[in-house]
Amino acid sequence: MIMTKAFHPYRPTAIAILNGVGRALGWRANLTPDNLIASARKRTGLVDFGEDDFRPALDQLCSSAIQDANMHPFGRWIFRKRLLDMLATRLRVQDLITQHPEILDLPIEPPLVIAGLQRTGTTMLHRLLAADPATRALASWEAVNPMPHPKEEPGNPQWRIKQARTAEKGLKYLAPEFFSIHPVEATAPEEDVLLMEYSFLSQVPQATLHLPLYSAWLSKQDMRPAYAYLKVLLQVLQWQRPGQRWVLKTPAHLENLDVLLAVFPNARIIQTHRDPQRTTASFSSMLAHGFGVFSDQVDAPRIARDWLAINANMVEAAWQVRQQHPQAFMDVSYYDLMKDPMTQVERIYAFAGITLSDEARAAMEASRQVNKQNRHGKHNYTLEEFGLSREEVERSYATYRERFNIPHE
Repeated sequence: MIMTKAFHPYRPTAIAILNGVGRALGWRANLTPDNLIASARKRTGLVDFGEDDFRPALDQLCSSAIQDANMHPFGRWIFRKRLLDMLATRLRVQDLITQHPEILDLPIEPPLVIAGLQRTGTTMLHRLLAADPATRALASWEAVNPMPHPKEEPGNPQWRIKQARTAEKGLKYLAPEFFSIHPVEATAPEEDVLLMEYSFLSQVPQATLHLPLYSAWLSKQDMRPAYAYLKVLLQVLQWQRPGQRWVLKTPAHLENLDVLLAVFPNARIIQTHRDPQRTTASFSSMLAHGFGVFSDQVDAPRIARDWLAINANMVEAAWQVRQQHPQAFMDVSYYDLMKDPMTQVERIYAFAGITLSDEARAAMEASRQVNKQNRHGKHNYTLEEFGLSREEVERSYATYRERFNIPHE
């Protein structure tokens, strides 16, 4: 039997006091969909959401959050605020498109899509490719606020950047160790799964909250509405800040690559690989710290085991799509990327038929100096801390390791 250490979420004194007062007063932020929708309409002064295909997903998410998530009062407030922000954004996006329908005609050139499991070098590679001046990546401040602030001057998003920096500081305050696992920086490239969250069809909620009902429901859904809305948001962002081509990145794409290729034909997908023994331990730690932001009760072994199954299913789903679209994929080893990143960039550009300019090369070299590994501190973790054995992880990924000849680290 594996002995695990209990995971105790970090809780700043001020937040602990706030939670204690909230519990004593019986305060609970309202998470009912009707209240959220009414509040979003009141905040924006807008009523038209356009297509309402998001509503079933919102209903399921709210129901599961109310029933199962066991959030502390402050965590529940954060969650409500995020849902309300997303609904307000949908209203404002619809209003913008009504005024500028030409936005939906903007072409999204075949994007580069980084789709490897978590902790396989995807963040490093994403930031490297995003350094190319000809490349358009989602910035963290855009993920938080895709739409301009009403008082924002065109081309001057300083209000949104300031808001994202405040959110960055807030996360550091609530979970200081999180940044040594995955840096979340206001002006840095961020995962486009955060844009998919605006459809309420994404892995983001289940990566931060205990949502068994929502997770089971999500696993059976047609994800085309999520990717269709992802495209709309990319067009809205491109209308604001043009770019020659997009580079997207999120492990979540692995389970929906067939839908991604249907919405973005000719996308070029880069799948990164690393020893699952290392990625599983690291990601399990990241999940536990993320859950700890919202709840005082974090069952780290259960979370780790749930996501071991999710991730094993994702790489298998990706393999099935690869059999149908082999020309769309290339592989990058984490170890080759760490050893000689620019050689891997050259391979990717050749695969995608892109010329690697001297300007791009220089920008990428400069990015490497800024985005160094462990610059936010070294993160230590073991599988055993999360109730997992090496044998269990190896069984889950045996076929995946063999297919891609992934070495033991």
